[in-house]
Amino acid sequence: MELLKRKILEEGRALNDHVLLVDSFLNHQVDPELMRAVGEEFAARFADAGVTRVVTIESSGIAPAVMTALAMKLPMVILKKSPSAILQDGILQTEVFSFTKNAAYQLTLKRKFILPGDRVLLIDDFLANGEAAFGGIRLMEQAGAQVAGIGAVIAKAFQPGLKKLRDAGYRVEALAPVKRMAENTIEFE
Repeated sequence: MELLKRKILEEGRALNDHVLLVDSFLNHQVDPELMRAVGEEFAARFADAGVTRVVTIESSGIAPAVMTALAMKLPMVILKKSPSAILQDGILQTEVFSFTKNAAYQLTLKRKFILPGDRVLLIDDFLANGEAAFGGIRLMEQAGAQVAGIGAVIAKAFQPGLKKLRDAGYRVEALAPVKRMAENTIEFE
């Protein structure tokens, strides 16, 4: 997606070979026009997948996921990372390790929002090692749903997540696959 790649090159910044700062338009401040285009792109790429729900993990995946759900005219479900005093009954959980935060957390789904037989499209801002995506997949399977596809706004294709997900048989669409990063250098596939 050229619009996204241009935005990354203009406003993003590679701090090193693993950290890409895109907080001015994706995950701190959000560019709504860009997110609308991202949502329309995901909707077009997965139009043939029979998707019944769009799912994301809080919080940085919410903007692209809600725009995707809007474009597909589907409900969107947010998987929670933070513990909640009110989310206790009817929940499914799985542990996910975050390399960004160097800590494990419980990914939580309120069971009533994903139904057996649902075909889910998982959308996230970044795909690197694939841990969050595999956590989302585990929750969808526990709920009796099928993962119809995975959409990543930005994929660090040089890290193992993209390959691991594809090798496991999942359809993965990355709008901006990054093949290499170094300080102040970003190269796309």
